[in-house]
Amino acid sequence: MTLIQRITRLPRPFDCDLGKEANSFAPWATGDLARLLEGVCGSSPYLMGLIAKETDWLEGAVENPEAAIVDLFETLRTRSYDTIDFDLRQAKRRVALLIALCDLSGAWCLEEVTGTLTDFSDLAVQRALEAAIAREIKRGKLPGQTEGDIGTAGGLVTLAMGKGGAHELNYSSDIDLICLFDETRYDPDDFHDARTSLVRVTRKMAACLSDLTGDGYVFRTDLRLRPDPSVTPVCIAMEAAERYYESLGRTWERAAYIKARPCAGDITAGQRFLTTLKPFVWRKHLDFAAIQDAHDMRLRIREHKGLGGPITLPGHNMKLGRGGIREIEFFTQTRQLIAGGRDPELRTNKTVPGLQVLAQKGWIPQDAADVLTDHYRAHREVEHRIQMVNDAQTHDLPKNPDGFERLACLMGISVSEMEQDLNRRLTEVHEVTEGFFAPDAVASQALPEALEDSEIPARWPTYPSLRSERALEIFRRLRPEILSRLGQAAKPEEALLAFDGFLKGLPAGVQLFSLFEANRQLIDLLIDVVSTSPELAQYLSRNAKVFDAVIGGDFFSPWPGRAALTADLSTQFASEPDYERRLDLARRWGKEWHFRVGVHLLRGLMEAEEAGRAYADLAEATLAALWPVVQHEFARKHGPCPGRGAVVIGMGSLGTGRLHAQSDLDVIVIYDPDGVDFSDGKRSLASRAYYARLTQALITAMTAPMSEGRLYEVDMRLRPSGNQGPVATSWASFQEYQRNDAWVWEHLALTRARVVAGPPELSADVESFRLELLNTPRPRSDILADVGEMRARIAAAKGDGGPWEAKIGAGRMQDIELFSQAATLVSGKAVRQTARALRQTDWLPEADRTALIKAYELFWSLQLGSRLLSGDALDSQTVGSGGCAFLTRLTGAPDMDSLLSELETQSRCAAQIISRELNQQAQDEETGNEG
Repeated sequence: MTLIQRITRLPRPFDCDLGKEANSFAPWATGDLARLLEGVCGSSPYLMGLIAKETDWLEGAVENPEAAIVDLFETLRTRSYDTIDFDLRQAKRRVALLIALCDLSGAWCLEEVTGTLTDFSDLAVQRALEAAIAREIKRGKLPGQTEGDIGTAGGLVTLAMGKGGAHELNYSSDIDLICLFDETRYDPDDFHDARTSLVRVTRKMAACLSDLTGDGYVFRTDLRLRPDPSVTPVCIAMEAAERYYESLGRTWERAAYIKARPCAGDITAGQRFLTTLKPFVWRKHLDFAAIQDAHDMRLRIREHKGLGGPITLPGHNMKLGRGGIREIEFFTQTRQLIAGGRDPELRTNKTVPGLQVLAQKGWIPQDAADVLTDHYRAHREVEHRIQMVNDAQTHDLPKNPDGFERLACLMGISVSEMEQDLNRRLTEVHEVTEGFFAPDAVASQALPEALEDSEIPARWPTYPSLRSERALEIFRRLRPEILSRLGQAAKPEEALLAFDGFLKGLPAGVQLFSLFEANRQLIDLLIDVVSTSPELAQYLSRNAKVFDAVIGGDFFSPWPGRAALTADLSTQFASEPDYERRLDLARRWGKEWHFRVGVHLLRGLMEAEEAGRAYADLAEATLAALWPVVQHEFARKHGPCPGRGAVVIGMGSLGTGRLHAQSDLDVIVIYDPDGVDFSDGKRSLASRAYYARLTQALITAMTAPMSEGRLYEVDMRLRPSGNQGPVATSWASFQEYQRNDAWVWEHLALTRARVVAGPPELSADVESFRLELLNTPRPRSDILADVGEMRARIAAAKGDGGPWEAKIGAGRMQDIELFSQAATLVSGKAVRQTARALRQTDWLPEADRTALIKAYELFWSLQLGSRLLSGDALDSQTVGSGGCAFLTRLTGAPDMDSLLSELETQSRCAAQIISRELNQQAQDEETGNEG
């Protein structure tokens, strides 16, 4: 389609006489195209000069602007390096002219304008680089490189930064480049010669682009964004750059790399370098401290440029001034820095798509994204027209009425209309972005009335988390709100003491306080947690970054279930190739979900049964996703699993699918070599040794203290022969042992066993064998006699545990579980859950079954709640009013005294039922009469 067919707006000539000269430059133009050229020539001396020089080329180009650009680029790619200086400058004139006409006429949108400018920039840099490299190779100055290496510039890559990296160059933009070279491409002995040559190449490339000759210039080129530019050469080794960013990189450099893109030279090496830099740019935790860094940067720019005053249009800087382009870019990039480490979809390098994905992900309101998108596009069009007047790299609005009239003419609107529009847009941008970067601080620092006698807040500045000036500054702004909310608690002094314990244990504060400042609703959640659960408060002090999960958007959504959790963790593993980082990833992931269950339970979003299932889902998902990762890492040295592989079997509470906040995991591993004696790997192992060491690798992966802590404690004492047996049991040995040598207690344990990870075929065989073994009824007298002896030994070893103990003691959880497992063996119905096993005990009176189930559920609720509140035995005197309210809600008791009475009544009743049913003579001999 021709340009004239797409004209939707026309500039007016500021100087009508100059405008009429367009007819002499382009007599072939008619209709709206002639009027377009008249408006351009009458308002832009720069474009008028381009029309005069390139009128012959322009006559054909307006017939199909896109095809003209493609042809121009293809021609430039085939030109000799000997004429590169002239060819690039001629191409720049033609590109600049055609883009301006398509922009001013409305034929191209902003993205087409900036994208075409950027594409030309990439090509120009590539051709200038090739020309310089070709000369070095021809002179033999680049060790080991031949003509075949010209296209990849001998391992040198230019990274386009800023607007060039984002494909958003402005009309008269300079280009920001970082030049690096792949040092691995050269022998160590040739390193210094190669670096010297590549530095020379970089300088010649920059000169080719930026030197002003009789034919003009191509692009002003800025190389100062490289690491430490005052002391480093213009081209440095990738390894040196990586070391710099890892040790000294600053927030502004992280923000700059959001837009970084290899644009010329060795693109593959450049992409590889950017991949290594991802941990520097994209932090694994939410990074709200970046807000303050970006705000400080904005203030420094304003102060340096003298742009800190109110919005007044004459001379206002459309890029750096209030409400300008940089405000929108900083707003977008800072939000990307905050959350991009956790969500790769936020890592777009373009401004408008960045705003939209931030809105889609819930990080900014959609209306804010739409407003800023609209104003960004409008600002960029104004910026382009300012620059089109004289091809000046300026962003300042005119300072006099004539300048405003000229700009309005290029925009095709009146001065008053333009001024009103500019004022409105600049003001709205400033209001949206300034509220994000510099929210109003609460001035009052006085203690609320309920806490005015407390001396606790006075000692806070001595805590580790408040020792840095930056942390203290942010906390001063938060302190009034925190104290106000503490003062509104049911028992303010108690809540203050709980918060004090949290703050005292916090090792560092900047990131967390920044998170709270940007998300004030988290203060309520923190105070709710710390005033209810001292154990969870202590956990938060050590793992404050789990608050990241609350900001993710779906923290309070319904529980996703085991399958979804497994898929989620597996997907995250797939994006992280390093084994140790995968283990740390699993720990971060697990902590966040663990915290989520605890908060849901505390806030009544989950009942006890749901929370127990959720904790178990989390453990199962971790094992199911991690087991293949451990196997893959182990196979790198020793080859794939010989035979049919191995399964992980959950025992005890994991097997029944009901855990609490501090549960360890009882597991056993069964493998089937299927006749294969040795693994097939670089360091082959006998099958037995292979699976033993593989199992140890799994235990280490779960339990090793890493930078993110541990996953779970793992207990393998329920394997055949206990601690005396091998850590992994062969499938054949397991069957033989269970059929012929296992003790009754081992068959009791097997009633709760369940495969939680491993190959489906072997998993199905293990479960079939378990059912076969357990689904045969056994003599009740024999089983109950053995269980009676076990019960007596447990009582002698562990005692009764105290009045608030949920698990240990006659008639408490462990006692009822043991009896239910015995009932399972007697009935020959291999169910795992305690309540289901008791319901099928048809030889027990219905009233007794109901009483045992009721007691068990009460003690389970107490166990679940108490392990969330406290790591030690429950103490009703220190658990606090919030903890007491939580426990009574969870157990359905009106108050703590009533709960204690109910615990005693229920345990006494359950103990009497169990004692009556077991072998009374053995019970009397071992523990005395408990009835």
